[in-house]
Amino acid sequence: MKKNILLLAAWFMACLTVSAQKSFVGYAIGFYNQENLFDTCHDEGKNDYEYLPAKGWNGLKYSNKLKNMAQVLSEMGTDVIPVGCAAIGLAEVENDNVLKDLVAQPALAKRGFNFVHIEGPDRRGIDCALLYNPQLFQVRNVKLVPYVQELKKDSAFYTRGFLTVSGTLANEHVTIIVCHLPSRFSASFYRESGARQIKVVKDSLLREDPTCKVIVMGDMNDDPEDASMYKELAAKENINKVKADEMFNPWYNVHQSGTGTLSYQGAWNLFDQIILSPTLINQNGSKDYSTLKYWKNQIFRRDYMFQPEGKYKGSPKRTTAGGVWLNGYSDHLPTVVYLLKEKK
Repeated sequence: MKKNILLLAAWFMACLTVSAQKSFVGYAIGFYNQENLFDTCHDEGKNDYEYLPAKGWNGLKYSNKLKNMAQVLSEMGTDVIPVGCAAIGLAEVENDNVLKDLVAQPALAKRGFNFVHIEGPDRRGIDCALLYNPQLFQVRNVKLVPYVQELKKDSAFYTRGFLTVSGTLANEHVTIIVCHLPSRFSASFYRESGARQIKVVKDSLLREDPTCKVIVMGDMNDDPEDASMYKELAAKENINKVKADEMFNPWYNVHQSGTGTLSYQGAWNLFDQIILSPTLINQNGSKDYSTLKYWKNQIFRRDYMFQPEGKYKGSPKRTTAGGVWLNGYSDHLPTVVYLLKEKK
């Protein structure tokens, strides 16, 4: 508790002072694909056999994986906000057990993180989840909106739903939708379908409460300029041209500059996106932070998260590659957005 108080004190001391009259409090919101965070036990009905002792996944590897992921998660956002992230969306977590083990890691336990998770229908057993610091983000309501097949012939296809968590951040209504859209092994149609469904969820939230701050995040398995994001979700790159029924995607121009969150055949993709409703943005040069608003974004990097040598030098250091255990982190890099609110 004493450590938590000290961290929060440091956070308040880090409030951004813009002028003699105004100061602002910052909040960090992140997303990080955990790349197969599985325990060593079989879950009935799930195809998790690759991550069992019979296949070489053992207690030592699992405990190292937990420690490594906790290190990154605990450091996310601290470049700007000493207390770290208020909430972090996760993809590719197996179950409640791994999340309990994750938040019990010393690096996260000292921050007092809790988690939200609902078991989903994915055949391989990977779900989305949300970590949150209850001192900053208070959870009100949680539901898992299912991914619905638009093609009858694919009625037996099960994939991740949309974890929708409503809560209070900075005394405001904020809802976070954590997603993991179908992989690139599936046609673009399936990700476009998912994006259409996310938009329906987002629109319904804003109809219910037009002041709600909606954050859509996840491993989209598409880049910001792809049809799922740009057309179906209507996540646009120009903050000044975002319409009421659209969203702002701060990662579009980041990817256009040639960087990203995962590397494939020497090129960077940016699948790990955090996208914001119009209620979270200032337009046309406005600097109105009387309510919570977007400030800036960041692909979170540390040297230890990258391959230092060899064929994949400079790529994210994975847990396993080519059947070889690397004791790494994830094939994805985390992303963070920073929000500001005027301090009264």
